[in-house]
Amino acid sequence: MTPHATARPPSQLETANPKDWPVAPGWQALVDRFFESQTGIQLLAFLRQRLAAGAAIFPPQPLRALELSPPDKVRVVILGQDPYHGRGQAEGLAFSVPPGVALPPSLRNIFKELERDLGAPPPPFPSPGGSLVRWARQGVLLLNTCLTVEEGQPASHAGKGWEVLTDAIIKDVSDHSEHVVFMLWGNHAQSKRKLIDASRHLILCANHPSPLSALRPPLPFIGCGHFSQARSWRDQHAK
Repeated sequence: MTPHATARPPSQLETANPKDWPVAPGWQALVDRFFESQTGIQLLAFLRQRLAAGAAIFPPQPLRALELSPPDKVRVVILGQDPYHGRGQAEGLAFSVPPGVALPPSLRNIFKELERDLGAPPPPFPSPGGSLVRWARQGVLLLNTCLTVEEGQPASHAGKGWEVLTDAIIKDVSDHSEHVVFMLWGNHAQSKRKLIDASRHLILCANHPSPLSALRPPLPFIGCGHFSQARSWRDQHAK
């Protein structure tokens, strides 16, 4: 390596030690409680076992959404299901891919609806491209319900314990924040509706933005108007 070269960040998980996964201080106690629980201990043991077996696990920072979006700054929650399972795609934020990576179909449809609804053009490619880091830093919690996956194997880590943590995160936002917009796209995300206090928060439901369902009834994603509804709600409840 030359004196001025910088090491590339890892593209996959390198350790199953939560101390290597930074989160904003406001999330730390919740995260610590989870990893000290029996479910958290079992999840870490599973991850270590898979790493020892040579599995390629994505993303490199499973808790990145909690690092970029402190709980007191969360204004919108967008729920995904599983990280992208292609190499170089997952960056720890639901639906987001690193700059320069080709846009996955669901993300293309998200940008399409954003442009239709608010007139916002898609971000320039390659940078930021499909990276939603800016959204995360502005208070959009981009949370997958399962936070790791193995290369080429969708849902390979579902049911291993992550859902207990992410359910706790959703409930924590519902219980301790005010006037948050929850965007629940697809049946899986909508199954978390029971964790959210609908008397204090705005819950928006539509089909998943995947091309398989984005235009289908009963609630097509394209044309759902969620982004303008979220803006109106946030303006109405701005402090």
